[in-house]
Amino acid sequence: MRITDVYVGYLKITRIIQIGSILVKHGFKEMISHTFLGRRIRKRRIRQHKPVYTTQERLRLTIEDLGPTYIKFGQILADRPDILSERFRKELKKLQTNALPFDDHLAIRLIEDELGAEIKDVFSEFNPHCIASASIGQVYTGRLKNGKDVVIKIRRPNIDQKIKLDLYLMRYLAKKLALEYPEMAAINIVGVVDEFGESIFKELNYYNEATNILRFRDIFKDNPRIYIPHVDMKHTTHRMLIMERIFGMSPDDPLQLKAAGLDPVQIALNGAEALLIMVFKEGFFHADPHAGNLFILPGNRIAFIDFGMVGALRPREMDFLANLSIGFARRDPIGLADSMIRLCDQRFFDQRDDLIFSLQQMIKRFSQLPIEKFNYAKMIQDCIDLITKYGLCLPTGIFMLAKALATIQKVAERLDPDIPFAKLIIPYAKEVVMTQFSPRKMAASLFQTLKGYATLLQTAPGDISEILYKLKQGEIKHELQITDVPEFRKMLRNGASRLAYAILLVGLFIGAIGILDKRPDLKYGHFLLFVSSFLIFIVMLKWILRKKRD
Repeated sequence: MRITDVYVGYLKITRIIQIGSILVKHGFKEMISHTFLGRRIRKRRIRQHKPVYTTQERLRLTIEDLGPTYIKFGQILADRPDILSERFRKELKKLQTNALPFDDHLAIRLIEDELGAEIKDVFSEFNPHCIASASIGQVYTGRLKNGKDVVIKIRRPNIDQKIKLDLYLMRYLAKKLALEYPEMAAINIVGVVDEFGESIFKELNYYNEATNILRFRDIFKDNPRIYIPHVDMKHTTHRMLIMERIFGMSPDDPLQLKAAGLDPVQIALNGAEALLIMVFKEGFFHADPHAGNLFILPGNRIAFIDFGMVGALRPREMDFLANLSIGFARRDPIGLADSMIRLCDQRFFDQRDDLIFSLQQMIKRFSQLPIEKFNYAKMIQDCIDLITKYGLCLPTGIFMLAKALATIQKVAERLDPDIPFAKLIIPYAKEVVMTQFSPRKMAASLFQTLKGYATLLQTAPGDISEILYKLKQGEIKHELQITDVPEFRKMLRNGASRLAYAILLVGLFIGAIGILDKRPDLKYGHFLLFVSSFLIFIVMLKWILRKKRD
């Protein structure tokens, strides 16, 4: 056994003990809270005006104690109505986004390691105190030798090893839960953990955020209303990101913006249109556009920062959003239902009529409102809840999009309560639909279909010959996957018993005939023939009657 294996084993055991102690602490409190003693304690704490925790609040506190990996996972679960109920998601949305900073001197050593040089050799000015601290990294400010003001994001030390260990334990627990509780198969809890692992490892690698910035800069390079900061690729590594520092105002205070000569209404429109361009034209969007990630520049220009969390939409997801927007504008429940079913990659859905009825009821709530008064983010969330209710599986990008739309709509409405968000979407949605049915796209689709048929015609004779050859050689194999093992074993035992019984009866019958052929006077042979014939008749009668019942 290698020393590294022993060390990794030690880390796993240490972390398991740590997690176990946290779970026991909060689990014991939760268990006590449901007893007679717990109810007495709760009433006393209420009289003394002390905090009393609900199950949802205790879950949030447990996640916060477990550390950054679980906090990130909780934040993702807060946007997944297909996994958690509304009351739990509402509480998990309160999970802290900041974290206790680690030592500044250690951070500076890490920065110098990534630079391969001392701070003074690269920066003319450097603030040795962090301005922000998150679960993955810490942020500092400085000025490069070329005079550019920058922010430096440095990853926490050994955070990747801690996250790998937590993910290993989370996946192990998810597998156990999936085996113990088969009803959780619809949620695919192991898949959720794997998906989360992929997402958090992307955030750990700052090269991913740097390439996201470059991509957004290309998208908005000719747009005078949106600004994306530069990234210093020369000094950026997978553990450190250096990007342009933005000096601007927060969009939180409309009165302060007006006092600075800016127009909150135009700012709201610019922000909404920026996200619509990302979603409907590019299919690539900033997934966390809250006020802290936006700066307002002179000329009502909006600057986006923090590109660690982004979303990407497949063509069918963009088509769904377009059809959803137009379907609500036209009050068309059938079109909405069909777009939802296509989004979930279902060709035939046996509850389609029920889904259409549910959508009719939903549309009636909006029927008296003009389109500019529609709450678009709420409409999408209602559709997600409806899809979840009917057990359909949604792509991950839609959950991120719903969160992004709700966030930017909240910011925009704070600046302009009367912003016609839904009305702004319609032109973009129509453009997507028109592109979907453009002559060029339809011709390309037809060409691909014909090409597929041509390939099928070319390869079919060879494939059929190969199948027939392997069939003759006995090489055709078929793999079966048994989901209900106990039931399968029972069926196998019953089948084997019936087969053995049939072989025994036929053997007795043939044996009796053989005996009588040699010794016609032997009474034992007559008895065997009578008994075997009678039993075969009974079995055949039961088989015939069962067939008729079936």
